[in-house]
Amino acid sequence: MDPIGKKLLDVAKAQLGYTEKGDGYTKFGDWYAKNIDGDHDDYFKTAPWCDMFLAWAADKAGVTEQAGQFASTVEHAQWFRKNDAWGKKPEPGALVFYDWNGSGDPDQIDHVGIVEKVDGQTLHTIEANADGYKLMRKTRDMDTVVGFGYPGKIKVEAAPKYAPKHAAPAPTVDKLGADTTSSTHTQEQEHGAPEQPLPHQEVVLGGILAFILCGTVALAAGRVAAAKAPTAPPIRVRKRGKHHRPATPVALPADLTPSDLDAADAGTTLMPVLSLAAAHEAEDREFWGRIAHLEEDQELAFWNSLHAETTDSEYAGAPGFR
Repeated sequence: MDPIGKKLLDVAKAQLGYTEKGDGYTKFGDWYAKNIDGDHDDYFKTAPWCDMFLAWAADKAGVTEQAGQFASTVEHAQWFRKNDAWGKKPEPGALVFYDWNGSGDPDQIDHVGIVEKVDGQTLHTIEANADGYKLMRKTRDMDTVVGFGYPGKIKVEAAPKYAPKHAAPAPTVDKLGADTTSSTHTQEQEHGAPEQPLPHQEVVLGGILAFILCGTVALAAGRVAAAKAPTAPPIRVRKRGKHHRPATPVALPADLTPSDLDAADAGTTLMPVLSLAAAHEAEDREFWGRIAHLEEDQELAFWNSLHAETTDSEYAGAPGFR
């Protein structure tokens, strides 16, 4: 028996007795229109279904490449002939093609079935659309047979084994640092000796692992340090107060008059506003940094107010104070 044909027979036997609907509709034609026909033409849903049933059975049996999937019996026979799987000898599991006129011409084929048993010149078959409407067993002679298609003779090329393009070849022993010991090691394995670790290989692999470990630790430490580092220097709000005012007026030297100061000031280049602001900020940072621990101390407010009152009274009694 044809081995592929046997799988088709197993599927066909389970469908025996199926009949088309009143308008010619069959589930096999419906399946063919949805899954095989590129245009999904509804014509196939009610078309003659002897060959479409075999296409459906091949799909269910997982032998589509050997049995073919056709709706045309003429094209199906031509496919077997083209693949050197055509002959005149009846065989269980073979597909049998008929011409009701008995011409023997492959171009005049009208019908197809599958051979279940051969008894001399009598064929016992399973055919779809038999008697024009049913899936059933039939007994026929050879007079109307054009030929047989043998699914088991269809040559199917094996799919190539998948090899990832990005996969690199496995490293050889000599690339890992082993020299003459590799040949000795290979010979010992061939003679059944227990496999021993390669010293050079262990050193190289150990060095690589140590390098990776150190790099990982260093990277983690760098990330922790970067997370702790401030993104910008702390800036305190400038607080102007009477701590900027001297306790006593500045006395001018005997040879220096206020007019001399005015003249000197007129000839002095003014400090850029930005630099002046920076100087003020530095001054404030120094001052407030020294008294930061007293910011919340109520005594600081008391001494500030006392200092302010003392300074105001001293300025009021100083000569030239306005």
